Amino acid sequence: MHIKPEFKFSARTIHILLADDDEDDRLFFKEALDELGLPVQLTMVENGEQLMAHLSKKRNKIPDVLFLDLDMPLKNGFACLAEIKLDERLQRLPVIILSTFFDEDMLNLVYKDAAHYYIRKPTDLMQLKKVLLEALTLISQKNVPLPAKAGFILAGNILTSGWK
Repeated sequence: MHIKPEFKFSARTIHILLADDDEDDRLFFKEALDELGLPVQLTMVENGEQLMAHLSKKRNKIPDVLFLDLDMPLKNGFACLAEIKLDERLQRLPVIILSTFFDEDMLNLVYKDAAHYYIRKPTDLMQLKKVLLEALTLISQKNVPLPAKAGFILAGNILTSGWK
């Protein structure tokens, strides 16, 4: 089944940065993006230290969106998110948490630390494509505001229960 976007991205390429230590998850993410056929450029890093080094290089363009895993070696996603939001140059970077963690305390923490959205890692390629399309649609709008708590968890239009 092919997912067709109901919107039109501009001809401009969307620069995506993915920070995830799991090689299989990175390849799965790339496969989903490839199948969507959107104008994207994907850069991947394997841990929090690589992520922050990449973002701190002045010559590197700030990506349009960062997909951030929470459970990474050397510097976890929580520490990276806090560091990003304290950096004046990076404060406007939309950060989407992409993680297997899913409990109320963790959700409250990353919401409070100004992540834009949260995606619980899908194990199904079709579901990952749906949720990535939903996320990129939301992020493709200029000056993306932080969502209300009710819109924080993205699930590819599937209802997610249990977090208020």
